[in-house]
Amino acid sequence: MGSEASPLLATEELVAGYTDVNILHGVMVKVDAGEIVSIIGPNGAGKSTLIKALSGLLPVRGGTITFEGAHIANRPPHQIVRRGIAYVPQLENVFTTLTIEENLEVGGSTVPLASMRRNLERVYDLFPVLRQRRRQRAGSLSGGQRQMLALGRAMMVDPKLLMLDEPSAGLAPAVVDDIFELIQGINREGHSILLVEQNARRALAMSDRGYVLDLGRNRFEGRGSELLHHPKVVDLYLGGGARLESEEGKAITGEAEPLGPT
Repeated sequence: MGSEASPLLATEELVAGYTDVNILHGVMVKVDAGEIVSIIGPNGAGKSTLIKALSGLLPVRGGTITFEGAHIANRPPHQIVRRGIAYVPQLENVFTTLTIEENLEVGGSTVPLASMRRNLERVYDLFPVLRQRRRQRAGSLSGGQRQMLALGRAMMVDPKLLMLDEPSAGLAPAVVDDIFELIQGINREGHSILLVEQNARRALAMSDRGYVLDLGRNRFEGRGSELLHHPKVVDLYLGGGARLESEEGKAITGEAEPLGPT
């Protein structure tokens, strides 16, 4: 996709990490309105760190994050949610002792009551199984149903951007198909998606654009279909899954490699 208009979300030279260790070293990504954008890379590449920094859960130590042109780096998470960004973490993404409907109501607690009720009906339309089991405690749900609930809870604020961290992790293949179809359905409703995903092939196949991170730096970027078929990306990430290193055995540094003729 892509547009001459300003991106919905953009980072410039983003630096972030934990305690005194930086994990991200100048990462640059953008999401345009209506896009699905995937972030892929090996374990330890900084993918989850990036999405947590964007959500306000980790301190940003350098660079910028803008959303709809406004600077949001180091804003509290609740302010970021109110701007229209929702985040679904990989783990502990539902309240297990609450019912499905109570989980959804918590998710919509930052919006007016009338909007919450309207959004609740939209979520039930998107996820009929949640309507059927709305009085059931979340802790009794299957893995796939929990992921649907986590997605539904994020949708309770009617976000402009939905950020997902490993939504297919630990799910059976048939359930993974359902989750990816649901994500595409959410996107078709007009919600932009930023997706961190280890199932790189599936993620890139449905993405407008993608970024490959390694060792906290941009390595490749391009359209999802280009990344999916680019020989270097296939060899390093979609084949044997080898750790990305330079030919000399040193960590890759420098600017991301845009995709072109091979």
